[in-house]
Amino acid sequence: MELGLHDKVCVVTAASKGIGYAIAAELLREGAYVVICSRDRERIARAAATLEAETGRPVALALEADVSQREAIQRLVAEVERRFDRVHALVLNAGGPPSGPFASFSDEAWEQAFRTNLLSAVRLVREFLPLLRRAGGARIVAVASSSVKEPIPGLALSNVMRAGVQGLMKTLAVELGPEGILVNTLCPGRIATDRLRELDEARAAREGRSREAVQREMEGAIPLGRYGTPGEFARVAAFLLSEANTYVTGQTLLIDGGLVKAF
Repeated sequence: MELGLHDKVCVVTAASKGIGYAIAAELLREGAYVVICSRDRERIARAAATLEAETGRPVALALEADVSQREAIQRLVAEVERRFDRVHALVLNAGGPPSGPFASFSDEAWEQAFRTNLLSAVRLVREFLPLLRRAGGARIVAVASSSVKEPIPGLALSNVMRAGVQGLMKTLAVELGPEGILVNTLCPGRIATDRLRELDEARAAREGRSREAVQREMEGAIPLGRYGTPGEFARVAAFLLSEANTYVTGQTLLIDGGLVKAF
């Protein structure tokens, strides 16, 4: 299938590793101009070099940007505008907040999770919207979590903030649909990233088990019998961000191997 992403300008936040990195790689393979960012300057520079070696395509911009900070988002948008003047596809991605039960978190922890995982999405869309409008028929994909359908034990902060992101995307799909801007939410289940490994290790430590035992148990609950790969997630994202997607908007799609049984 021809996705029509060649020479399109795509911005992927939190792209130094994991799902963000995989999406950036897939967009590069499709011939897009890809802008990536991370809050760690050295890490995003290394990611850019690795992406270029892996795909044979240059990364358009690799920028330091902590999406929990308004000024950092504004600088990111200014750099993209100076280089390209418009954006065809925007991926809203941010690292997950700490794990733990509700009673373990202070106001400060809730506020940080809000700034990183929900307010960042609000600010990114607001600041990039003029560039998205200039592109005509742009696409926005937010990376959330399967917890928007079924809350995950021990992830109180993430459960709440990801649900907020889903609500934002639904609202934007209605408001921006008349302009031809398509907005969707992609929700990873058990995708094999460093973040998932950390969560498995934390659970293993709490329960006095090995990480491998936790993984085997979790894989047993997935109809496909295994964790997904970042590349599998990224291919779905690339479709939703592309011109091949002409009529999918306002949707929340789980990439979870059938793990969540809710309708």
